[in-house]
Amino acid sequence: MTMPLWPPIASALAGQVDLLLAGLLALVSLLTIPVFVLLLVFAIRYRRGSSADRQHSASRKIKLEVSWAIIPFALSLIFFVWAAKLYFDEHNPPDGALEVDVLAKQWMWKFQHGGGEREINELHVPAHRPVELNMISEDVIHSLYFPALRIKQDVLPGRYTTLWFEADRPGTYHLFCAEYCGTSHSEMGGQIVIMEPAAYEAWLERTPSDLSLAAEGADLFRSLGCSGCHVTSPIVHAPPLDGVFGNPVPLASGKVIVADEAYLRDSILLPKKNVVAGYEPIMPSFEGRISEEQLVQLIAYVKSLATKQENRG
Repeated sequence: MTMPLWPPIASALAGQVDLLLAGLLALVSLLTIPVFVLLLVFAIRYRRGSSADRQHSASRKIKLEVSWAIIPFALSLIFFVWAAKLYFDEHNPPDGALEVDVLAKQWMWKFQHGGGEREINELHVPAHRPVELNMISEDVIHSLYFPALRIKQDVLPGRYTTLWFEADRPGTYHLFCAEYCGTSHSEMGGQIVIMEPAAYEAWLERTPSDLSLAAEGADLFRSLGCSGCHVTSPIVHAPPLDGVFGNPVPLASGKVIVADEAYLRDSILLPKKNVVAGYEPIMPSFEGRISEEQLVQLIAYVKSLATKQENRG
């Protein structure tokens, strides 16, 4: 796969970003080219030995001076609002997006689909459907970059970040790490394969898959002994997990926090950070005892409990 001088466009957002860039380039040219032209004209006209009149003008053109400050400012504000809207749209995924978990590590990208399909340095997604990537790093800061989609997002250790897109042009395109992450940073690349929905479903059927992330998380939940406390137990008093994800949780400190991926991660690694109201801080920390990939599995399992609770309701 060759690398073109200008990346192809594989989504509507990519076209809007290119249009914004072209408009901004035109605005900058409109504001700067006259300056350099006048510099050249004045350099020639007022060169040493020329007969040009060098006396200061007795009158000031206030309207002209004000206009060349206000007009560029107003034009710049237009581009600011335009860029802010694109930024807002890019960072607010729609409901019902296809979720893929991303684990970055030196020096590879691991993509984990909800059905158990796993890929390394290659991501298959359907066209004409929103896709949301839930990302975290196992070691250092990385940055997932899709040139054809014109999107990029830092992937951080110890903190979840998200990225979403809706591709509309099937094909195979580059993906890169855009943050220097070590000696083999230049090798941390791959490709995104955008497929028609029917072709994507066929790919899922023929791709080997293990247990889903939620099912693996359920097995890990039991093997770590978590079910002995969080499932009804006459001995240990621990908060139930059914339906907790995505809902507000009252804390012993008096605060209320939404149970998102970051909250679940902290609850596993730093259980005394956000103690649920009405419960004692007796849960042990699993920091250093489980890998980042196992954390993703556990969180997927707890998220599935919320879905089951909704279905029962």
